[in-house]
Amino acid sequence: MQIWSKSMPTQQIGVLLFNGFSNHCLANTVEPLRAANTLSGRDLYAWEFLGLEDGTVTSSSGLPVTPHRRVNAATGDLLAVMPSYGFRDLGGWRTQFALRAASHRFAALAGLDTGSWLLAEAGLLDGHAATIHWQELTPFAERFPEIDARRERFVIDGPRITCSGAMAAFDLVLHLIGRDHGQALALDVAHLFMTRNSARSHEGGAGPSAKAVNRALALMQEHIETPLPISALARRAGCTQKALETRMRAELGATPATVYRRLRLTHARKLVAETDLGIAEIALRCGYGDPAAMTRAFRAEFETTPRALRSQVA
Repeated sequence: MQIWSKSMPTQQIGVLLFNGFSNHCLANTVEPLRAANTLSGRDLYAWEFLGLEDGTVTSSSGLPVTPHRRVNAATGDLLAVMPSYGFRDLGGWRTQFALRAASHRFAALAGLDTGSWLLAEAGLLDGHAATIHWQELTPFAERFPEIDARRERFVIDGPRITCSGAMAAFDLVLHLIGRDHGQALALDVAHLFMTRNSARSHEGGAGPSAKAVNRALALMQEHIETPLPISALARRAGCTQKALETRMRAELGATPATVYRRLRLTHARKLVAETDLGIAEIALRCGYGDPAAMTRAFRAEFETTPRALRSQVA
């Protein structure tokens, strides 16, 4: 079962960039981490950009990035290896040596987009399940028969993480946020980026349980101002209320009522922070007929009141 709310110490992440890296993949990796920090009000994640050598690294679209340091001087909880185009020309002995050495200084290694190929060439995926950008999956499986190659958006196998591309990087990072800090925060991040069907940790899942939960989440987001009864949500999601309760507990670690309340209060927090609307108007827009009731729920959820939050951001 997923955990609805939890907390871990700040995690240190290194992003190893190679010439030709994808801007899209980089943004989909770092921006959800930044959002998690912002929404939680804490430094849950810290990251730095790394290079094999000193000097600027240039993306596939010409964006120059100056790494903070060389990878051989970095340690942390996770090293994200991020090439994209031209990756077959990047796997020489210097890269392999650097990655093998890094595997002793980072708790986990992640190959994003075509980064799986570089990890595989360094022997760091031997005996593991892994994926890669699906255009490269067949040659990857043929070149590295000792790896269990899978057509998945991402695969987590112990301290080895692999991801199939830029869009899947967002799903992966959202999964890690949910795993490490609870599905409530993952839901907040997904809501911020307007991703209806990514609000839960991805477990492969397009099965009936996942579909029902995603349909229910979409309905909740569409009915913030006029909340639907849970029984109506379940019926429109194609299952019984009891089944929805069971599936949502399994997928998100919370009941539909808890998840619905979080979505409504997250919207209230956004309106408090970003608009001049009165608290009574915000309450109505979030499905609360009584502003005092919304304030009590807001304080219980976020450990502050709407007025106190507004004074902080003013």
